[in-house]
Amino acid sequence: MQHFRSKFSTFLLRLPAPVGAAIAGCVAVLLVFFAQPSHALQAQITPANPQLGDTLAIVIQAQGPTSPTVTLAAKTYPMFEVAPNRYRALLPTTPLNRPGRLVFKIAAGSQTQELAVNLRNRSFPTQRIWLPPGKGDDGTDYEFDQVDAFKKIVSPQKFWNGKLLRPNNGETTTGYGVRRYYNGVFAQDYFHRGVDYAGNFGSAIVAPAAGRVVLVGREADGFKIHGNCIGVDHGQGVSSIFLHLSRINVKEGDLIKAGQTIGALGSTGAATGPHLHWGLYVHGFSVDPTPWRTQGFS
Repeated sequence: MQHFRSKFSTFLLRLPAPVGAAIAGCVAVLLVFFAQPSHALQAQITPANPQLGDTLAIVIQAQGPTSPTVTLAAKTYPMFEVAPNRYRALLPTTPLNRPGRLVFKIAAGSQTQELAVNLRNRSFPTQRIWLPPGKGDDGTDYEFDQVDAFKKIVSPQKFWNGKLLRPNNGETTTGYGVRRYYNGVFAQDYFHRGVDYAGNFGSAIVAPAAGRVVLVGREADGFKIHGNCIGVDHGQGVSSIFLHLSRINVKEGDLIKAGQTIGALGSTGAATGPHLHWGLYVHGFSVDPTPWRTQGFS
């Protein structure tokens, strides 16, 4: 390239000044163009055939000084680097989403790309729950403010690794997404945001994945719906909440490992009997924990 520039400069000096200047300008543009590396934005989405409640993983290969982002329905989600120049975002879907075509806009510096996937419908059962007097009361503002703040946490560090563990050995009694009647009244815009395990009272509850304890709520402090509960941040917008506990073994700020006992099963809060409610959230939305346990997200 340097040899070419030297020879070309000699050639330009032999031309009339206006002609030489014009040619030099054009060639300079071409040189800049060819000097720019070509980095096509490579993106993929999994699962390729998702259904309501699935967590979607979008992975792209990109270079640049800033992290890419992905936007869906006017909401922008961060992408986190999982390998050199390789980024991933996890996006939630729920039973309240409308099935059909989802279009994602990915932005990495000056590059943009759109990805589309078809979100399949899914049938969820209906359940009737009868709460005893005092158990169906509205929760407190303090309770919901604390839980809402917990769900908004998006920390950059990824704590979990591979498939999530079962948090209790009890039988699964209520699955994710179930619609409900409470004391004969249908709960609008409601779905069961997690999985219930009917283990023995006082049986161990273990962390399904590593993380940081960011919420400890107690029935005595106003957690009338959730009861004694623990919220764990697994990192990058993924979190777990455990409700109705009889005992809490951890405190806020604790770093915990997968399989570590964090509490005991109970019936505090709005519970008809001893059980654990485990809810898994991605960017504040309840997702089906089953794919996280059977397939996992590395």
